[in-house]
Amino acid sequence: MQYAVLGGGALGLMAAYRLAQAHQPVIVFEQEQIAGGLAAGFHPHSGSDVWLEKFYHHIFRTDKTAIQAIQELGLGEHLTWRRPRTVSLINGEFHQLDSPLSLLRFKPWRIDERLRVGAVMAWLKLSGPRPFEGKTADAWLRRWMGAQPYRMVFEPLFKSKFGALYDQIALPWFWARFHDRTTQLGYLRGGFQLFYERLRERIEQLGGKVLLGTRVEKVEQQEGRWHIESSQGAWDFDRVISTLPTRLTCRLIPALPADYRARYEWGQAYGAHCLILALDRQLTTSCYWINICDPGYPFMALVEHTNFCQPHEYGGKHLIYLGNYRPMHDQLFSLSKEEVIASFTPALKRLVPAFQPEWIQESWVFQAPFAQPIVTTEYREHIPPLNTPLAGLWVANMFQVYPHDRGQNYSLELADTLVKQILANA
Repeated sequence: MQYAVLGGGALGLMAAYRLAQAHQPVIVFEQEQIAGGLAAGFHPHSGSDVWLEKFYHHIFRTDKTAIQAIQELGLGEHLTWRRPRTVSLINGEFHQLDSPLSLLRFKPWRIDERLRVGAVMAWLKLSGPRPFEGKTADAWLRRWMGAQPYRMVFEPLFKSKFGALYDQIALPWFWARFHDRTTQLGYLRGGFQLFYERLRERIEQLGGKVLLGTRVEKVEQQEGRWHIESSQGAWDFDRVISTLPTRLTCRLIPALPADYRARYEWGQAYGAHCLILALDRQLTTSCYWINICDPGYPFMALVEHTNFCQPHEYGGKHLIYLGNYRPMHDQLFSLSKEEVIASFTPALKRLVPAFQPEWIQESWVFQAPFAQPIVTTEYREHIPPLNTPLAGLWVANMFQVYPHDRGQNYSLELADTLVKQILANA
């Protein structure tokens, strides 16, 4: 069988690698000039082979599939584990809230509120997702955590991530985000791009191809085979795996039937936007991740990457992510980098009064569409099966990792599941 894989992110590359290991001819089509999708990186320091992710990434101890894949590709010695400090900005002050012990010491809440939140967190940690189906996170957390703890910390985070849709998010999504997380975080020294470059190399060593900078323009069935036209030419395949968002797959393949489209060409997703600043000095003394719970900030989180990794790995630069998820028509996506920096600078000074724009040595802006699915209570009913009504067409994307959040681990896990299913059916 000859396979085409649409999309060269974590899911597409791993699926292609597993197919190539099974001696199946495979070609990956990726429109970007670099593999890795949302986890792709760039070189923040000229003359260095060290990568930095365009959108902040780490893994957890529970990410077993990602850990195993990193080791399988011979990159285990690059994987480092630390316990960086995560804080929440509340009433202008940083308060650590990233472990059971820090919860007990969390001063913004009374002791009875801390104990109540701790009991809810233990319930979420020990339970499976089934009891939470059909419930919204907003209503459930407000009831069981108590109005004040929820309003102080969790409601602002939901609002900054999902905007006007914050009270429609399904509780199983929140369950997974809490249930899957560990206090220890893992990072691949040199950047996760090393993993995707190694995957690409292995695919090609096994006889497959990864076509970068290649945009798929048309996909159609012709006499029992699949014909793909791209910006780099045309090919014919026996089977196609689309790892693109379902809506984009439906646009590319008009032959998908109406009832399939009615059910699965559904839902909303926000785009991701990241401003990265390279500073000549440390911004905060020890904070890796700052959740912004105070109103009036134009970014939802500040991630000081070099409070996790060492600045000397990046030529002495101190690297700061300022991240957002927004509707794709949001004005933020139309601003130039200079305009974004100008609009963010007053907030940075409010966060760290000593901050001066002169500290910025370099800067980058990255954005990506369809980065954060809006997981409402009816979301589960619209998750497409891996196989489609069209023979030889398979669909696998972030929409299907429910209730888990989008991430490298669950994309890799879905790729393994997909290929096993395809080969079993073959």
